[in-house]
Amino acid sequence: MPLSIVTALVRNLTTVPAAVLRSRVAKDAEVPALRHENAVLRRQIARVRYEPADRIWLAVLSRLIPRERRRQVFAVTPTTLPARHRRFVARKWTHPQRSRPGRPSTAPTVKQLILRLTRENHAWSHRRIQGELARPGYPIAPSTVWEILRAAGIAPAPQRSGPPRREFLTAQAHGILAADFLHLDTLSLKRLYALVLIEHDTRRIHLAGVTAQWTVQQARNLAMALDRRMDSLRFLLRDRDSRYTSAFDAVFEADDVEVLLSPPRAPKANAICERAVGTLRREVLDRVLIYNEAHSVKVLTEYIQHYNQHRPHQSRQQLSPDSAEPPAPAIVADLQNHRIRREPILGGLINQYHHAA
Repeated sequence: MPLSIVTALVRNLTTVPAAVLRSRVAKDAEVPALRHENAVLRRQIARVRYEPADRIWLAVLSRLIPRERRRQVFAVTPTTLPARHRRFVARKWTHPQRSRPGRPSTAPTVKQLILRLTRENHAWSHRRIQGELARPGYPIAPSTVWEILRAAGIAPAPQRSGPPRREFLTAQAHGILAADFLHLDTLSLKRLYALVLIEHDTRRIHLAGVTAQWTVQQARNLAMALDRRMDSLRFLLRDRDSRYTSAFDAVFEADDVEVLLSPPRAPKANAICERAVGTLRREVLDRVLIYNEAHSVKVLTEYIQHYNQHRPHQSRQQLSPDSAEPPAPAIVADLQNHRIRREPILGGLINQYHHAA
């Protein structure tokens, strides 16, 4: 028996000796008063809520009251127990009903996985996605996949739009070379132009040259420098600058490289090269005074060497463009046993750090 019920019974039993020791007149007067108070409370309360201790206490007192008087004294009628028993029986043999008939709904994690596969593979149909889910252990009917895609507003595979530009460029990165002109002013306010090219897959930067007036010969020199890479390059992405001439495009078209023009006033179409040009300005050109063409070539060449051989890139897991090694495991070096050596670049404008030998 719970401790609360025992406590309530003991508290109620202690009131019995006090009631017995009272005078008979006081008891006779108290009984009508309690009956009247009980009748008033019954008129105000539709249903009385009894605790388990209250039920036990009333059951004990019912043994002292004649049977014909119990209906007037107690609110519990003889039909209470059979009605309560019927509710217990109904509760035992009534099975809980589902909110919806039929098979249970698909788990939210599986729905999210289906939408992810659709988003990452634009050409996959609902049957192809159903087959891919069966491999990691998610058996599901093709019709269920189709219903999930239809509820998400995704059209069938042949009617979907193609991959976005970013995904297309990522898939074709190994064969794309992007170009952009970079202008700089010398101390004598002479305007110079530098042609910068970047490989999308390795983020390696190439400097075709710096001159006051661009010539096709410099494009030929760059094509000769990229002789090993020209076989794998398929596209040259550039803007519509007037300094690009038909002879410039002919140098790359001779090596079966297709020239792609970005839309007008759309720098994001050539975002990788634009970001590389911004890096050159922020880290070098905005912090160095250029004397002449020879000085600009020296400065840019030294920085591009640092860029290709040392500067980490997030898109390559913090590897430099020329690094072909896999990323090293994340092990914290003991700086007490390993000294870090600083190597200044461009007279200390930029620093490189290595383990001291």
